[in-house]
Amino acid sequence: MKISKTMIMMPILNICNVLRYSLLVLVLAFCPLAIEAKIYLLSVGISDYPGTENDLRLPHNDAATMQWLYKENRHAKVCLLINDKAKVANVKKALQKMVNIATADDIVVMFFSGHGVKGGFICYDGFLYYSDIYAAMASCKSNNKMVFADACFSGAMRQGKNNASSNGNKTGNVMFFLSCRSNEKSIETPKMTNGFFTYALQHGLRGGADKNRDRIITAKELFDYVSTKVKNESGNRQHPVMWGKFSNSMPVMKW
Repeated sequence: MKISKTMIMMPILNICNVLRYSLLVLVLAFCPLAIEAKIYLLSVGISDYPGTENDLRLPHNDAATMQWLYKENRHAKVCLLINDKAKVANVKKALQKMVNIATADDIVVMFFSGHGVKGGFICYDGFLYYSDIYAAMASCKSNNKMVFADACFSGAMRQGKNNASSNGNKTGNVMFFLSCRSNEKSIETPKMTNGFFTYALQHGLRGGADKNRDRIITAKELFDYVSTKVKNESGNRQHPVMWGKFSNSMPVMKW
């Protein structure tokens, strides 16, 4: 029987393939593939406050919209607290759980829509103070943290003795995007399904703010888009504020 060169090479090739596969297994065992960063979102919205005189129309829908957006984009792990579920203790517990779990590579996002006062946000049964949020964010290992707030007077979060001079560095790399200045109200209208700020924010995050069409929305792109849209929709009565320790080119959303 005549033995061909091919017949001789086949066992050698098979051995080489086995060796390559074994080497690959060893490499993966000692150098695991990079794990994609997780996104954690706490989305809070209160429209139905105790009684009727303080009720709003849209914050619960604002929070649900942000939940949908983040799950649609990156399948984020979301905690949604609306109306009577958004009690102070529940919000604090959910916020602390989120910041405790997140690693340095993960993305942490808090969204709040509802009544606000200078010094904090009004949950279903009481105040969530700015200091509570500062402390939670300061304890978080994540290098990419964002707070979105659609509430009256929310711009006060950057002012006074609790601003960048005292707490800004302690909270780390946090971007605060606030719906209005410290002396302004955050506006909603029956003609819309979200408040002015959330309406512009979710459209911007879905791609409207992606000015250079690179599928990465930066902090500056988002601010420029949302600020312009809110000022136009409100007749120049509402002016969003962005503040914190972050780069203008920081990616806020990727598609």
